[in-house]
Amino acid sequence: MRAVRAETPVRELFRDAAFPASDSSLFFNLSTPLAQFREDITWRRPQEICATPQLFPDNPREGQVKQGLLGDCWFLCACAALQKSQHLLDQVFPPGQPSWSDQKYRGFFTCRIWQFGHWEEVTIDDRLPCLAGRLCFSRCQREDVFWLPLLEKAYAKVHGSYEHLWAGQVADALVDLTGSLAERWTLKDIVGASGQQDRPSCGEQRTCRQLLRLKDQCLISCSVLSPRTGARELGEFHAFIISDLRELWSRTGQGILLLRIHNPWGRRCWQGLWREGGEGWNQVEPAEASDMLAQLQEGEFWVEEEEFLREFDEVTVGYPVTEAGHLQSLYTEKVLCHTRALPGAWVIGQSAGGCRNNSCFPCNPKFWLRLLEPSEVCVAVLQRPRRCLVGQTRALVGAGPAPVTLPGKDYQAVGLHIWKVEKRKVSLPRVLSSPPVAGTACHAYDREVHLRCELSPGYYLAVPSTFLKDVPGQFLLRVFSTGKISLSAVRLATKAASPGTALPAGEWETVQLRGCWRAGQTAGGSRNFASYPCNPCLPFSVPEGSGPRYIRITLHQHCRLSDSQLHPIGFHIFQVPADGENQSACSLLLQEPLLSCVPHRYAQEAVHSQPGDAGPATPGGLLHGSDESLTQHPGASPASCEPGSASALSWLWIWRRK
Repeated sequence: MRAVRAETPVRELFRDAAFPASDSSLFFNLSTPLAQFREDITWRRPQEICATPQLFPDNPREGQVKQGLLGDCWFLCACAALQKSQHLLDQVFPPGQPSWSDQKYRGFFTCRIWQFGHWEEVTIDDRLPCLAGRLCFSRCQREDVFWLPLLEKAYAKVHGSYEHLWAGQVADALVDLTGSLAERWTLKDIVGASGQQDRPSCGEQRTCRQLLRLKDQCLISCSVLSPRTGARELGEFHAFIISDLRELWSRTGQGILLLRIHNPWGRRCWQGLWREGGEGWNQVEPAEASDMLAQLQEGEFWVEEEEFLREFDEVTVGYPVTEAGHLQSLYTEKVLCHTRALPGAWVIGQSAGGCRNNSCFPCNPKFWLRLLEPSEVCVAVLQRPRRCLVGQTRALVGAGPAPVTLPGKDYQAVGLHIWKVEKRKVSLPRVLSSPPVAGTACHAYDREVHLRCELSPGYYLAVPSTFLKDVPGQFLLRVFSTGKISLSAVRLATKAASPGTALPAGEWETVQLRGCWRAGQTAGGSRNFASYPCNPCLPFSVPEGSGPRYIRITLHQHCRLSDSQLHPIGFHIFQVPADGENQSACSLLLQEPLLSCVPHRYAQEAVHSQPGDAGPATPGGLLHGSDESLTQHPGASPASCEPGSASALSWLWIWRRK
């Protein structure tokens, strides 16, 4: 009797129902030239496109970006930043994902996109849009390399469709792929004799020579918005990558700065003096000219500095990001290792006060920024996209000669101003009527506006505003500094801080911090255990003043399961003497607490409200929270809380200023 051999089961490949292989993922409103290919686009997996697909090439140059039918040159230019830094690429494309030849391959990949303050994981299937069997959108120099079209698909999923990517700003995509900042430099400012920016409060100087220093550290992109006579081969509303800069000496001893430009279209479109066979190469030694021309890849060409400033309109430069995740200054190369961020909103009738021309400007959201040492500081206001709005208010690259109506591209004109104050107990109308120490030159229709300045120690008041009053919107205020900083919001109590409770009327200031209890490290249990001092310990202070204060402190545990699986939590507040800066936390925690929120409770939040005097007699305190048990509560697991922690927590303390 013959034995029957069991057949190997066919692996079922993942199909993303949230972003299907259909027109709904391709189009939004059929308003772009992409619509003409609607009937011809098919979807194929990489192994159906070529014999041996691979995620990344062995030679990085073979992974160079190339644009297809989609007008997303702005996004592709930002993708080139990932090729300059392995740690940035690993952040966006987590290592260890199965390839097509791997037994674990199931037809999906995961990317990370930075969105409004956090990294968002995006999982996609690997079915890609094709025409006549070939990729019809982005691809790499080698067409069997697929990191770029997969990342493009993940980005399209975040935005809602591929058509949403038609036209945008390189700076926006750079922020989304790095979590960094990006500056746009208008080249007409560089052409000016002084080279100074319009904002005297910032005082930075921008030159093409500065790009020479930055070329190996960060992405540099350039754009043509309106081509000049004789240079229409550059296109209109098109973005390019500055892949290299070289400083040469002519035969007569004059310095020459050449920029190597990469056109995502994948063709050499430059007819200037330094094209292949151009007259410019006669100025340098033949061997040097031959070497530089040999470096050119498909779609690249050399441009001399004077030609560059004349024919291009804009440069976008991304702040370098260190392996530790810190930003590095474009101007001083200092590491901006201290970072704070807080969300805010302009609310009609409450905090949408408009620009400084309006009498209700003081109603805008306000933030206290405290510097503990002289620092280089970058303060940025990032607007949250409003998907429901349709419009076109910015010069978007990739848009082509005709305006394209797309959602999510319409941002308010936003500005940012900063005042220095002697102390936080001030007259806000009087402060805000005086000249700020730093401010944007105008309100700009950009997703993110920011200031760079050198600031001395002390208190500062930062006020983001829209140009028009009563215009709603949400934003994220980000601060990057070389020195230690603290950031808190000043806001009006207009609704309950937690369910069932309301804050007394008046002006309130809030501070929020995050932490976690880690098993074996910071999960010290309640005060009944000797390991109690191991718990998270956070210092805080209340502004000085003579009047009564109302203080609310909330401990919130981030557990996604039912109440029966929550940890029993509580906290204690210890008063720090005015001369107790050098006192150890352990010795302080052996004393009786000033206030306590006990007994420990199986609740999402532990809240303590305290009306009282917070004057000079109580300059500061120590907030100490605990889980009642030494380890995780039975029945809980790391999956029930934020990744990487036994249990995650956040503090929110609020006090009303007199």
